[in-house]
Amino acid sequence: MNMNGSYKNMRAFIYVLACAMLVLLSSCGDDKILAEVSAKLTVRYPENVNNLEIVSEKVVFTNLTSGEKTSVVRHDGIRLSEGLYDCVYSADVTYDHGEGKEATTVKGRLTGKAENIELTATSEQLEIETFLSAANEDFIFEEIFFSGTLRASGSQYYGDGYIKIFNNTDHVLYADGLAFCESKFKSVLYFDYSPDIRKDTFTVWSLYVIPGNGTDHPVMPGESLLICDTGIEHRVANPNSFDLSKADFEWYDVSTSPTHLDIDSPTVPNLDKWYCYTQSFYVLHNRGFTSFALVRIPKNITKEQYLKTYLYTYYYTMYLPQGTFPMQQQAYKIPNAWIVDGVNCSVQSSRLWSILPPSVDAGWTHVGYIDKDKTRYFRSIRRKLQFVDSKGVRHLQDTNNSTEDFNTECIPSVIEEQGSAIGADATKATTLTYDGVVPRK
Repeated sequence: MNMNGSYKNMRAFIYVLACAMLVLLSSCGDDKILAEVSAKLTVRYPENVNNLEIVSEKVVFTNLTSGEKTSVVRHDGIRLSEGLYDCVYSADVTYDHGEGKEATTVKGRLTGKAENIELTATSEQLEIETFLSAANEDFIFEEIFFSGTLRASGSQYYGDGYIKIFNNTDHVLYADGLAFCESKFKSVLYFDYSPDIRKDTFTVWSLYVIPGNGTDHPVMPGESLLICDTGIEHRVANPNSFDLSKADFEWYDVSTSPTHLDIDSPTVPNLDKWYCYTQSFYVLHNRGFTSFALVRIPKNITKEQYLKTYLYTYYYTMYLPQGTFPMQQQAYKIPNAWIVDGVNCSVQSSRLWSILPPSVDAGWTHVGYIDKDKTRYFRSIRRKLQFVDSKGVRHLQDTNNSTEDFNTECIPSVIEEQGSAIGADATKATTLTYDGVVPRK
């Protein structure tokens, strides 16, 4: 055998194979270019806003298949791979508030969201509607703990849910009259409700108000109020829970069921209950399918007026294998204009829609990734720390987009502070953080 000839033939074969691979890789690259699409985004700005000026803006596309996020600066000539996307627009703006000589220039924020946009080679024009909200000078959600804890046996324990509200401004805020509510609608269940008032109104199944005459409950900048389900030392009933007997407020319900009575803490004052759907006692939805809002009800509206005026009757159709069923239900509603902060919650595997509109929350957050996620217990959502100033005052992130503003699956702050259990096996918390992620120094 001619070894030199065989060697040369082998080299020639390897060379041809390499060339073929280069051609193949090149064609793959061409396919990728061909798979990219170009589109122009039209942003619809709110009407009847005087002297609206864009200070800074951002558009983020999220590929719903890969989870990849792409930020774009220009609205025209957007180039993305074909696929299904969510698009979020946000902008810091200034505008004139008031008319004539009374007009003043104020800061605000524009937000808009378009979901399930299918980008293909024929996609040329995209459109997104934006909503204006004033810069928040009121309380915001700092933390929501709705998942609850477990007993040593692994069974669900109820009563230790809580929320924290936070003063993110540079001045004293008064919590008197601030209301907390949870949505009736669920993010994993969608119907064509009629009349459809969701663009302007939030439908609720609970509404509790902080009592006071206007200046009874001051909260300093960078400080919080803790509002809980039941303000007791829960470790008496469940050693894996924690102490809420020093909370600022609790929601208490007078139950009509003798076998399901609520506990009225002697050490924690009650919220003023305006409405709740249950006839026994209220707990937060512990699978994370609802949305939450902080509300300032106008001072001229009493509880009696609210319950008379803000009842919402709606209709929808259920389509089941057994047949088609027209439905009618009632709930109470909150005008979105009353909302000072809101948070959408869901789980990725079952999520169908956002209950709060983009003007309140352009994103959503979660504790748990699937329905009935067993890892959700002993976990909360906590708002991200933006910075700690020279005086040691915390400043939290607030962009009206809970996807960006909250850390998920966090050890709750109360558990960290008390060194209580982080799981059914009674393992204790050992680390203190500002926001579930950033360690306290």
